[in-house]
Amino acid sequence: MKFGLDIAQQRMSWSENASRARFADELGFDGIWGFDHFQPMYGEGPGECFEGNTTLAAWSGITTNVRLGLLVTGMTYRHPSVYAAECITIDHASNGRLEVAYGAAWYDKEHTELGIPFPALKERVDAFEEAVQIVRGLFTTDGFTFEGRHFQLHDATLLPRPVQRPHPPIWIGASGEKRMMPIAARYADVWHCFGPPEYLAKKSERLSALATTAGRDPGEIRRAASLSLEADLDGVARMIDAWEAAGFEYLVCGWPGEGRGLVEQFAKRILG
Repeated sequence: MKFGLDIAQQRMSWSENASRARFADELGFDGIWGFDHFQPMYGEGPGECFEGNTTLAAWSGITTNVRLGLLVTGMTYRHPSVYAAECITIDHASNGRLEVAYGAAWYDKEHTELGIPFPALKERVDAFEEAVQIVRGLFTTDGFTFEGRHFQLHDATLLPRPVQRPHPPIWIGASGEKRMMPIAARYADVWHCFGPPEYLAKKSERLSALATTAGRDPGEIRRAASLSLEADLDGVARMIDAWEAAGFEYLVCGWPGEGRGLVEQFAKRILG
């Protein structure tokens, strides 16, 4: 089992943000995770919130071993060609430690207030499926051409190639079995979803069926979920066992209200 730590990247100074990233790296977490929002999602009133991809680039220079990702990057915020170029840059800056986690976006309040277009769900999902193909194509292909309804590319090349070959792992966060999970089944290296083990075990079975239908080996898609550290550590350990039994290989640990002390206890007991 691998473990990432959600840095809870809102309502804090940059010095605290960077300090948490170094803290997780020193404790031996496999990854650190931020989020792709421009405003705090929780709490009252305005507050500090740093942009996601530039945060990953900064983390790449102050950490050594942890892998870096956003859970998840919203397709609506950047043209997929721009996003692919940003990913390649971060992958090089981090010497191949980037996880590319991608989703169709959902936070309508932020879009409305900042003037970012927020299409209806069907249109967003349609555009997202095109965007995933574009990002992967630009990671791997010279003279890449794509003719979609939402995006069109013509003989496009981005250099250099990513450090990770053929490309950094592509995570797709998805729970909808009609549209988003089939996209994950076709294109994801890692599927992430929220919910308890018994619920996501059934979702995982559904993903396997969808992958088989798409002509992929379901075992090619790693399963990831999220883990609360708020319970006692014995309870956390039992939950980890349940996730392993359900076939999940990666857990993103939420930053607990108790703060660093509890994170350190978890690391000493679980990470060894």
